[in-house]
Amino acid sequence: MDMRRIVAVLVEEAEQQIQDRVWSLTLSERALARETEAGLRDAVGPPNVQEALPQIKRLEHLRETLAVLAISLARTHGRLAWFLSGALNALEPVLRWRALPADHGATFGTVLPSPEEYTEAEDAVRRLQEALAQITAEVVDLGTFRPDQQANGA
Repeated sequence: MDMRRIVAVLVEEAEQQIQDRVWSLTLSERALARETEAGLRDAVGPPNVQEALPQIKRLEHLRETLAVLAISLARTHGRLAWFLSGALNALEPVLRWRALPADHGATFGTVLPSPEEYTEAEDAVRRLQEALAQITAEVVDLGTFRPDQQANGA
C-alpha cells in the first residue's frame, strides 16, 4: 500500500472518530495539531515548488516532516499521539531513502527513490497537513448567538 493510501485511511479514521464524538480534541491537542500542521506546511510546499527542487532538498524537506511529526508525538498522548504515530508509520519509507550515489560503498540499507516516490511522499504530507487543519478547525455553534446580545453580556 502506498503512502498516500495509508494516509487517506488514517485521515478517514480520524475524521470518523471526530464525527462520532469518539475523539474530542482538547484545547492543548488543537494547539499542538495546529503547530504540527504549520510545521508540515513549512517543510513541504506546493507541488510546483517541491518538484523544482533538487532531489537532495526534497529529501531534506521530507525528513523535516518526520522530525515535526516525531516532536509533536513526543509532546502528546492518546488519540492525537496515535494519529501522529500512524502518520510517521505511513512515511517510514522516507527513512530508508538517500539522495546521493553510493560510490562503491555500503549504503546502510538505503535506496535511491524515484521521482514518483518523492511526489507520493510529498502528496501524503500535504494530505496530513490538510487533515490537521480540518480536524482542528474551531466549530462555531451559531445557535448560541442572538443578534440582540450585547458585548457586555446584557
